[in-house]
Amino acid sequence: MSAGRLGIGLRFDWIGMLFACLLTLFIAMPLIVVGTWAFTEVWRYPSLIPQQFGLRFWGQTLARADVWDALFLSLRLTTTVTVLSAVICLPAAYAFARMRFPGRNILFLSFLASHAFPKFGLLVAIAGIFLQLGLISTFWGVVLIQLVGTLMLMIWIPVAAFQNVDRRMEEAARDVGATPLRVFWSITLPQAAPTISAALLLTFVGTFYETEGAWLIGAPEIRTMPVLMISFINNQIVVQYGAVLSVMLWVPSFIALMFARRVVGTGAFARGFGA
Repeated sequence: MSAGRLGIGLRFDWIGMLFACLLTLFIAMPLIVVGTWAFTEVWRYPSLIPQQFGLRFWGQTLARADVWDALFLSLRLTTTVTVLSAVICLPAAYAFARMRFPGRNILFLSFLASHAFPKFGLLVAIAGIFLQLGLISTFWGVVLIQLVGTLMLMIWIPVAAFQNVDRRMEEAARDVGATPLRVFWSITLPQAAPTISAALLLTFVGTFYETEGAWLIGAPEIRTMPVLMISFINNQIVVQYGAVLSVMLWVPSFIALMFARRVVGTGAFARGFGA
């Protein structure tokens, strides 16, 4: 009987391993193909591997001034949106988590409403308002439209962080004479910091890759890296140009993830989400 149970356990382990490999292949294969194209000079059908590797298309792409302009603009936009999201949304998240006021639940759910409907339709409606305000094709117009997409992340996730703070530690600090500001700075914020860091990271990466709002509100003057990549793909018959830009787009998010993993730590992220 024990041998039979052991056999069943091993069979289930192999099935799980198979699914894990298939999922990894499904996720990694497009990345591998794009990464291969970025360093390929000749790859003709029906060959399964490139006939010639090289960096010629990297040199041609990086020699373009519009590529560097788009990269620095994307980083400036992303940093601005992330900082503004933190300044606007974190106090609101604390209020939703700790305070009771009329209309709290309706207002809280309204931040989710922007993601409950087709995004492009919402962006078109906002674009009509921005057109009247003269914000089309401006830096701050793109910042405002991207802030709309960050509200749910920067409200909902930090609310969970502030709600999971150990109230007994806060009460103990107040009992020994700590001021509300000192309690927040020394007790509340350190416990909520991992989840807030996760929200900031997701906001940064999501804003960097945001395309629809940047294209609809920013074109033709404001061209971020994703918008430039789309124009490369649409206007060029050379696959490598789009592949090179795709690899360049991976770099900032990879650096941000590695930085967060080193400074915050995987365990801290999990604790922040209540895992």
